[in-house]
Amino acid sequence: MNEPKFTVPTVVWRGASAAGMRCLPEETAIALTYDRRSFAVMMASPQDLEDFALGFSLSEGIIETFADILSLEIITLAQGIECRMELAPGRREALDQRRRYIAGPAGCGLCGMDSLDQAIRPPRLVPHTLRVAPAAIAAAVARLATQQHLNHETRAVHAAGIFTPAANHILVREDVGRHNALDKAIGAAARLPQAPRVVLVTSRVSIELIQKAAMFGAEIFVAVSVPSARAVRDAEQAGMTLVAIARDDGFEVFTHGERLGF
Repeated sequence: MNEPKFTVPTVVWRGASAAGMRCLPEETAIALTYDRRSFAVMMASPQDLEDFALGFSLSEGIIETFADILSLEIITLAQGIECRMELAPGRREALDQRRRYIAGPAGCGLCGMDSLDQAIRPPRLVPHTLRVAPAAIAAAVARLATQQHLNHETRAVHAAGIFTPAANHILVREDVGRHNALDKAIGAAARLPQAPRVVLVTSRVSIELIQKAAMFGAEIFVAVSVPSARAVRDAEQAGMTLVAIARDDGFEVFTHGERLGF
């Protein structure tokens, strides 16, 4: 259950049947608990779970910095895995304000919200300090593809990357859920020195991904697929540059193209 992939036998038919093997991504129930109280249960790939717990806590507004988590344990249970966190006293009020219970599939981004107001809350404004050449964005998209190691084996998981143009560095995390992949990447990047960053994802762009990226402070969001109309409006409102349909040879800019020189 703790391995991110599992190989199973299959019967392959290509005009005739033959024995085959297929490498599949694992998905496990991951419980996120704070001060011994359950907050969310997500189906996720059982890897990089400390990054997941930290990134989820940041992108959901439960914490502001890693220091707000006093302890973090990854505990394997019979039914799944628990990310058990203890919060600093000053963050417990934020937890109570954001409390919700989520029990759903990996693709469920806003299930369990208590109200429509929570689901469509205005995105956080992002800084406006970054300038990136279009060619650098295209190169980052190409590098993202080369670091999707689990997907290369299974062809069944999403990836999210955090690109730091100043250091020409890209950090990549993978998961069966696109929201989980982004949380993992955010959590991993939160441990590094702060710098203006670009978020890259291999999935379509929906409202909750823009909200998470805005909480992280990403100035540019790049996706290989198409955004929803609501995601475009939220990116515009957040002051975020939204790039989509991105390939290594080009892309389309939907909002705030000035960061790319347009």
